[in-house]
Amino acid sequence: MLAFLVSTIRLGMTFLLGSTGETITEKSGHLNLGTPGVMCVGASCGCFVEYLYFTAVGIPNINPVLAVIFPMLASFFGAALMGAIFSFLTVTLRVNQNVTGLALTTFGVGISDYMIAQTGIIYTRGTKYFTAHLPVADDLGWFGEIFLSHGILIYLAIVIALITTFVFNRTRVGLHLRAVGENPATADAAGINVSAYRYAATCIGCGISGLGGLSFIMDYLYGNWEYCVDDIGWLVVALVIFTVWKPNLGIIGSLVFGALYVASSYITGVSLEDKEIFKMLPYVVTILVLVVTSIRSSKKNQPPASLGLNYFREER
Repeated sequence: MLAFLVSTIRLGMTFLLGSTGETITEKSGHLNLGTPGVMCVGASCGCFVEYLYFTAVGIPNINPVLAVIFPMLASFFGAALMGAIFSFLTVTLRVNQNVTGLALTTFGVGISDYMIAQTGIIYTRGTKYFTAHLPVADDLGWFGEIFLSHGILIYLAIVIALITTFVFNRTRVGLHLRAVGENPATADAAGINVSAYRYAATCIGCGISGLGGLSFIMDYLYGNWEYCVDDIGWLVVALVIFTVWKPNLGIIGSLVFGALYVASSYITGVSLEDKEIFKMLPYVVTILVLVVTSIRSSKKNQPPASLGLNYFREER
């Protein structure tokens, strides 16, 4: 049970980073189905820069702080660049968001596979720096193992989700962002730069989602770069719906998704084929939540009104 809870938290925070980033993007009215590709690029860019850093300075000269910061920056900006591409196509060129997102997923997975092939590295060496924790955790028994034995990205995921919730609900920037997602024509008439908000939200959101991909490789898989992140990305899109576009609820929702996803690994006496059925549970739960929220028709639990729709200022 202890191992199950630890695995749930580690995988859950990967979901949380991805869903928080996608929530920021969708609050601006952008439906980015390219999240799986964005997370792949975030993971591969972080691992690739870590590989370059280790090669350049040599293992004995590794700085533990830089071994964490460099991959995180590369992951964020690599994924943010994917967001900039998506925004250029959908905001500037007004291409269909659904088609662009799916193309971005294929593009991102391809880039990830290419980087892995170029380096020939399957297991990265920097995972020990990402999973490092306070020594006091080892002396606190089950409490320390569950709550204090995780790496920096696990706690960063929670901090980002809470800050995002505060920005959405308590700041002028959050108010403007929600206005752009609900009714861009009205926001534009009020003097809000719709294009700038959509560009910024998409790039920042993709950057955060990219950190989720890096967390999945470095923390949950202990550096196994060969594993593809795209299936996690699709669950992230489902989690945004499950949490009704609220990052603070994403903390709980991510733990639920993490528990459902890893449960199959801790169930004995079940065939490998049957275990795969358990991985479908997050999608089933998401569908049930979507049905319930649709029946209740509560505006608080609905997506932004302009989600997935391009804004044409000439039609205002």
